[in-house]
Amino acid sequence: MANIRILYGSTMGGTEAAAQFLATSLNAEALPVAAATADSFGKGEALDLLLLGTSTWGYGELQDDWASALPLLEAADLTGIKVAVFGTGDQIGFSDTYVNAIATLADIAVARGATLIGQTSAEGYQHTASLAEREGRFVGLALDDLNEPEKTPERLFAWITQLKNECAI
Repeated sequence: MANIRILYGSTMGGTEAAAQFLATSLNAEALPVAAATADSFGKGEALDLLLLGTSTWGYGELQDDWASALPLLEAADLTGIKVAVFGTGDQIGFSDTYVNAIATLADIAVARGATLIGQTSAEGYQHTASLAEREGRFVGLALDDLNEPEKTPERLFAWITQLKNECAI
């Protein structure tokens, strides 16, 4: 069985719901990032996959619970660990900063040695700009429960299949 951990920050419940759905589907542990320790990021254990989730607030900021955990992520040795990011945002109200926060997590993870997986197509979204979009793809899974809640289950199912294929689990 694969060793998968999910760390997430959620204010309104959308990112938490996605994290719990992913945990159930991947037989993984989901932990609110506010409760994270250095060990939560894989220190000293062989993680097959680390999922990092956040909602995006204001003009592209991470969800508040990440404030205490970000230094832990920035200090983590993620060499050899596959990391995927996911998050929620508002692609209409904050069209030019949609899911920017997942880009922050992805960039830090890569800088700490992680192999980033789980990139998804940006086609079909209504945003105008995003730091999380690179060459037509998001760095992870972008969800918008405010404007497109009906698309969330389909996007989650497709991403789970993609992650399983990319990790051979």
